[in-house]
Amino acid sequence: METTYATTEPARAEVDALAGATVLEFGTSWCGWCRSAQPLIAGALAAHPELRHIKVEDGSGRPLGRSFRVRLWPTLIFLKDGREVARVVRPASLAEVREEMAKVA
Repeated sequence: METTYATTEPARAEVDALAGATVLEFGTSWCGWCRSAQPLIAGALAAHPELRHIKVEDGSGRPLGRSFRVRLWPTLIFLKDGREVARVVRPASLAEVREEMAKVA
């Protein structure tokens, strides 16, 4: 599991070309919602070490987040071969993250 938000985001074309299962996480290090969701995300990812986890710092003017229509943090987008399969916005429980993660794992 990635522990810090990358300040340099991949291009949308790179994300769309990813093979396999990926969890794309949007948020910021200073966001309270993001910090409180980290144990839930870590718990769900612990059961699926094969999943690629990309943690991207989001904000105004960030093209990757806008291309996925991210409005609230954290937003987890579950991708299979570069295509969105599921999404969780501001996860409230480990079960919620696991349920959506199971769609790509």
